[in-house]
Formats: sequence, structure tokens, C-alpha cells
Amino acid sequence: MKRVIKIGGRAQSSSQLPDRIAALWNDVPASFCLVHGGGDEISAFQRRVGANPSFMNGRRITTREDMAIVRMVLSGLVNKKLVSHLVAAGTPAVGISGEDAAMLTATRVDPALGYAGKPAAVKVWLIQTLLDEGFLPVISPVASEEGGERGEALNVNGDDAAAAIAIALGASELLFVADVQGVLDDGGQPMASLERTEAMELAQNGVITSGMRAKLEAGFAALTGGVERVRISMVNGLSDPAAGTVLSLEQSLIP
Repeated sequence: MKRVIKIGGRAQSSSQLPDRIAALWNDVPASFCLVHGGGDEISAFQRRVGANPSFMNGRRITTREDMAIVRMVLSGLVNKKLVSHLVAAGTPAVGISGEDAAMLTATRVDPALGYAGKPAAVKVWLIQTLLDEGFLPVISPVASEEGGERGEALNVNGDDAAAAIAIALGASELLFVADVQGVLDDGGQPMASLERTEAMELAQNGVITSGMRAKLEAGFAALTGGVERVRISMVNGLSDPAAGTVLSLEQSLIP
């Protein structure tokens, strides 16, 4: 059994996260890897240097200049800070990026989004080698551009990267750890389950927007690609398999 756990940027600031990850690792060692985000940190650094973050349909527009910031913040600051906290909690975490050994390659999503990429291929041997040796891979979603110039990198949405890695690993579960209890209905209450058609209706009605919409797109893509279970929850979902919203492709598949 393998799980892929995507830690959202805001969820990374939870004081409970390192100890909960450590407890999970001790309970089922070498059974999962982490993928992290860091959008807020990227935006904050952009503003610090006089740049203005911009988005289209919840996806970050990334210029060549922005890409240098994305690399520095995601694969440097955010990745190493998270690794440091996990190691301090007793977890043998190792930080890598999708660029390492070309583990994650991507193609450009849309010319209007610049250096934003969508996963093209995942070489899971690096992740598997670390797990086999007893290390927890902590992955920054910066990818090598497939067929691009040497050294060119693309900014991949962390949810998309996590879904691609989960598919490639044949994961039993993809868990998105966010700063909300799950997908919220039009009354602001968390939903125990959500199927694809209902999600589309909620998006069309403006109930689901921006970041959550990206998570759902990635989650349903993971299910289509063979991942057995996809869930969205807060940090407590790491130890409580019933927490959060479970996604399904069809109504009849909801547990």
C-alpha cells in the first residue's frame, strides 16, 4: 500500500503537521511520500521584489523571471523548511524536486500561462529508492520541461503533480491536506462525499472556485488514472481515514 499526500501551502503552517506526519510514518513506515505547495510564499516573494502575482482560472501565470522565483521558493525555502520541521519531529525526510533525475517532466499548459506546466511523465524509481532505503520523499512540484531547452523548468501545480505521482506509483490513496475540512456545500458545510457530476454543478454555480477547483480536477484525474481513493481534508485526515470529502467518478461509487 502506498499513499501520496499533498500538503497545501497554508496547511504546512499547522503546528500539528510535523508530529502527525511522524506518527503516521512510525505507524506505517515507507508507505507514503509528500508533495507540497507554496503558492502564498511565491506570491509574497514576488511582491517583495516588486512583481505582481497573476492568475488565470486558478492557475498561476509564470514568466521566465517568475520561474527563477518559483524554483528558489518552492525547491529551496519551502521544501527545506518543511523537511527541517519533519526531521526535528523524528521523520527521516529528504527534500527533492521534480527536476532531480528528471523525476517529473512536464509540458506547457497554455501560452497565456507562460512557464506553467502539466505533468507529462513521472519516473518513480527515485521515489521508490528513497522509500526502500527508509527515507520519506518530500517533493517540490518543479518539473523539467519535456523537449525544452537544456535546464528549462516549468512550474507545475502541486495538486496536478501529486495526482501524476499517485497514478505512476499505483497509489491506494491520494490525500489532499488543505486548510478546510473538505469540499464545502452551498451552505458552507463539509461534504462527506462528492461525485464528479455534482462537483461540476457546484463549480458552475460558483460554490467551488479557484484552488478547490484545481484540487478537484487533479483528484478526478487521479481516479481516472487508477488511484483507488482520493480525499480532501484538514491535517486531522492524516490519522483519521473518515475525515474530509471522498471523491468518486460516479454516484454509485461513493462509499
